[in-house]
Amino acid sequence: MSTTSTVRETTRRHAFVPTSLGDLLVVAEDDAVVGDFFPGHWYPPAAADTGERVEEDDDELISATAAQVREYLAGQRVTFDVPLRTSGDAFSEQVWARLRQIPYGTTTTYGAIATELGNRALAQRVGQAVGHNPLSIVVPCHRVVGSDGSLTGFAGGLERKRALLALEEPADVQASRLF
Repeated sequence: MSTTSTVRETTRRHAFVPTSLGDLLVVAEDDAVVGDFFPGHWYPPAAADTGERVEEDDDELISATAAQVREYLAGQRVTFDVPLRTSGDAFSEQVWARLRQIPYGTTTTYGAIATELGNRALAQRVGQAVGHNPLSIVVPCHRVVGSDGSLTGFAGGLERKRALLALEEPADVQASRLF
């Protein structure tokens, strides 16, 4: 007796999308974005895990993602509505879900997220999950800062984190700055 199993073939693909913060590697699989990574990212995917290279304009999902990222970086968008999919362990998925809830223009801390997840002692583990976020702009890990408000780790680089936070800074805060 022979059994036949069907193997679902995925359509993983990627494109390099020029942005004001550098070329963003956008990785999509089937109908969802599964990664976006800046040059020098701490935890980039292996080349074999990004799928076929496509041109931005030849892929509707990657093109939509690129357009939304550019709108965001131009100050014309505060949320993203492209379909996303992550595939981390249960704890990382909880952290990434919490990141999606941080409103534009606000920040939180690793400790606050750990407390929300039930144990302040998990702050370091929260930091590790935040650092491994595969969707570094559309899932806003840049909005997480140290307990003293300091800019700590951002897998895409602290200069980019600083730029993203400055972009989102409320106008009244900007107006109150002396320099």
